Amino acid sequence: MHQASITINTQGRGQSEITAAVNDALIASGLQVGICQIFCRHTSASLAITENADPTVLKDLEGYMTRTVPDGDPRYAHDMEGPDDMSAHIRSILTGSGLTVPFAQGRLMLGTWQGVFLWEHRARGHAREVVVTCLGRGSRTRTRAE
Repeated sequence: MHQASITINTQGRGQSEITAAVNDALIASGLQVGICQIFCRHTSASLAITENADPTVLKDLEGYMTRTVPDGDPRYAHDMEGPDDMSAHIRSILTGSGLTVPFAQGRLMLGTWQGVFLWEHRARGHAREVVVTCLGRGSRTRTRAE
């Protein structure tokens, strides 16, 4: 088992691809086959696996979320940190704080066009912490004595 923490400085609302950082944590583990659990330690940001080839996908996802969960809705009671406060919490609940991805040969088993993204739901940037926990086995060669 191996665990690492990654800090992502966001630029405000939108997605930041973190696939390479998660792969780096996996490589540092030395594990070859298993599962990688990725967890966002925040209530106003989330994680997603989505297309990483065409940036219009990310734009369309953000547009959908903006229309579906608007900032400053008068029905929200919670607005301690501004009009994007409660909408950010709702968005993170809808998209989720954790992902599990299998790995083999020391690499995440993502599809051709898949990437792991941190999704910032607040209007301004934040330093976000993501915990990567890799569970699996390495590739060491067994000796006769074993």
